[in-house]
Amino acid sequence: MLAQILPLAAHGVDDLSAFGKDPWWLVVIKAVLIFLVLVLLTLFNIWWERRVVARMQHRIGPNVHGPFGLLQSLADGVKLALKEDIIPKAADKVVFLIAPVLATIPAFVTFSVIPFGPTVNMFGHRTPLQLTDMPVAVLFVMAIASIGIYGIVLGGWSSGSTYSLLGGLRSSAQMISYEVAMGLALVAVFLYAGSMSTSEIVAAQDKLWYGLILMPSFIIYTISMVGETNRAPFDLPEAEGELVGGFHTEYSSLKFALFFLAEYINMATVSALATTLFLGGWHAPFWIDQVWEGANQGYWPVLWFFGKVLFFIFIFIWLRGSLPRLRYDQFMAFGWKRLIPISLFWILAVATIRSISLEGGIDRSVLLIGIGVLAVLFLVLFFIGDSDDEAEGAQANDFTVPVAGGFPVPPMPGGGPVRGAAQPLVFERRGEPLVQTETSTSNQGGLDG
Repeated sequence: MLAQILPLAAHGVDDLSAFGKDPWWLVVIKAVLIFLVLVLLTLFNIWWERRVVARMQHRIGPNVHGPFGLLQSLADGVKLALKEDIIPKAADKVVFLIAPVLATIPAFVTFSVIPFGPTVNMFGHRTPLQLTDMPVAVLFVMAIASIGIYGIVLGGWSSGSTYSLLGGLRSSAQMISYEVAMGLALVAVFLYAGSMSTSEIVAAQDKLWYGLILMPSFIIYTISMVGETNRAPFDLPEAEGELVGGFHTEYSSLKFALFFLAEYINMATVSALATTLFLGGWHAPFWIDQVWEGANQGYWPVLWFFGKVLFFIFIFIWLRGSLPRLRYDQFMAFGWKRLIPISLFWILAVATIRSISLEGGIDRSVLLIGIGVLAVLFLVLFFIGDSDDEAEGAQANDFTVPVAGGFPVPPMPGGGPVRGAAQPLVFERRGEPLVQTETSTSNQGGLDG
């Protein structure tokens, strides 16, 4: 039975003939509506995140400005706009001003190919609830989203601050690492849909969502999208304990607000892409259309679409309120040593199953055994780390005192990065070594006056 389900491919329109026929004024209306929806969604998501995290931590959260505190995000935006706009003396002013714009504009552009619903009647014209589409729409989204990283890197570099520079470099390294895994996770969707067009991928999921039959790809994409958007527990470019504020440390007023806006719109972008590629897009959830024929007609699908997007936004918020921040070497090792190899292996498995199913099917027992073996391999790759000998050898290294000229980045300890608990800090005062352990609660290792 599963072998009969797997060959499901796109059965919607075979081309993109529904696009490119709208009058110019209708295109402008669609673009303005997308802009307004994203801005309002950002204001709502900020309020929702503060309320959910407050509830998780037994606090009240915003409840003064507007009903239930709904206008708190708007008040914060006005506050940022009225703050003093400071440009550091050591900053490259031109690049410093361009960087926030370069990070924000691609975040809006990516939504131009996201389908919000089916073809509807809008102002007397039959038009799809989508600004445009193209045969390589998913690649377009990933390409435009990659441009936004230049705004973060240039913002960190142009600030004239070491902390900002390190935050920008971390963000670029994250993007390279986790966008590779994200792109590989989408290959399985392309194999089953037979298209890279977002509207055709949604049409291919009319009967069965790809998030169910391509569960490993769905999980890999979900993890990668958190790392791609620099959100907790992967918010290493903004780690306040190490980099003060990260790449936007020197930013204030509206320029800081643009970085903030870009982050939340990028959250909505990856959530909308996950909805489109894995959860049936605007199709009614739980197959409500089987009992209600009008569930996927008119403007009702817009409700289903945003309901799924908010589900992913809640996952972002839930992770932020639940998990501690990862260490940077753990974060990079997880991307390169876990997600990417698993993605490559899963692509080979999907291509094999797809080829066999298209050639006439496969025995169900053989398929179930293969799926069980794959599941075991996934668990092994996820939970088995490096050898204990390497970890013990790294921890056994003596602490290396930073040499002259090592500022602002001191040399690494001998033998490379240390895995596990950090080594005790050793201070010298008046010729007597003092050891400050992690369990110490006094200030015995502090410096004089």
